[in-house]
Amino acid sequence: MADHGDGRLRTEGSGGGGGGGGGDVGGPPAGAGALVVGAEMLLALVLLALVLLAAYRLYLRWGTRSGPGGAAREGQAAVLPRMKRRDFSLEQLREFNGARNPRILLAVNGKVFDVTKGSKFYGPDGPYGIFAGRDASRGLATFRLDKDALRDEYDDLSDLNAVQMESVREWEMQFKEKYDYVGRLLKPGEEPSEYTDEEDTKDHTKQE
Repeated sequence: MADHGDGRLRTEGSGGGGGGGGGDVGGPPAGAGALVVGAEMLLALVLLALVLLAAYRLYLRWGTRSGPGGAAREGQAAVLPRMKRRDFSLEQLREFNGARNPRILLAVNGKVFDVTKGSKFYGPDGPYGIFAGRDASRGLATFRLDKDALRDEYDDLSDLNAVQMESVREWEMQFKEKYDYVGRLLKPGEEPSEYTDEEDTKDHTKQE
């Protein structure tokens, strides 16, 4: 230390001259490290909040579907008798959408299937509920779950490409393996077939 006559003590090398050898000259300002750490913690908290929000939304959308309403629909499905073979027009098919009628039907590639036992998927609150009571072929072929994928009139699927039609046939096979085949989706003006009890029983036996 040195007394420079002004009553203040200074360390050697400090003072007016710029030639002093202070080791911190040019280094990061004081507190910069703390700011970086604080920013990283804030980012981590924001990411955590986003993850929790996404999990909560998923819970609201999917977790509540196995609640009392979903359980009641599944209970109804369990006691419904097996549906007899019959064919459907588009208007008749729409009656079986799980809302007006506890039974849920949908069509794939001109075939009508009873998907009531899959009501947690195809019921009013299910992820594929938009297909209930409708021809689901186009939506399944194009992987779309919106109303634009449905047609109010009969859809002959003639504008689908080869890959999409192959997808429709694959979906048809999956539904045949998992759900009861009920009958055909009728084209405009087409008459329904008359099925005998023997044909009905034989068809259901094949699926068991």
